[in-house]
Amino acid sequence: MGNRDDETFEPLRSYRFLVEIEGGDSRVTAAFSQFSGVNMTVETIQARAGRDPRGVQGYIPVQTRYEPVTLAKGVVGDYELLDWLYAAAAGNDTGPTGGESLYRTVRVLALNEDYKGVIWELKDALPIGYSLSEMDGLRSEMLIESLTLAITGVRRELF
Repeated sequence: MGNRDDETFEPLRSYRFLVEIEGGDSRVTAAFSQFSGVNMTVETIQARAGRDPRGVQGYIPVQTRYEPVTLAKGVVGDYELLDWLYAAAAGNDTGPTGGESLYRTVRVLALNEDYKGVIWELKDALPIGYSLSEMDGLRSEMLIESLTLAITGVRRELF
């Protein structure tokens, strides 16, 4: 991974990316057709600093919130990501079975033409949702499945 002194890049295109999911006993690299992106909010409170002679309220960060992210791809018959989701969900007779292995590191790699780019590393990803696109015998669209992940942090690095 690079540092902030690396060469500058042209803006990256949103269509050229890979996803790596690492955790449990495996590492999966998959091509997804969509990634919802990352939304982070730093919640603040306003308070006056004790030594501010003007009496102006400043902002103090109190907690950070990350919105869930969604990965989508065409249905291809693999089960590794679905098994991860099933381990986080209640079964017919039991609760979640995944334990600590439910939390994984997800890396989203945006690539340029020279296969250099940016990695967004999503911390403690946990599967919290799944959806399957509508099936309609009158249409010829690809069947798409989506996996929604809760995350607790993000880091961005050049590579």
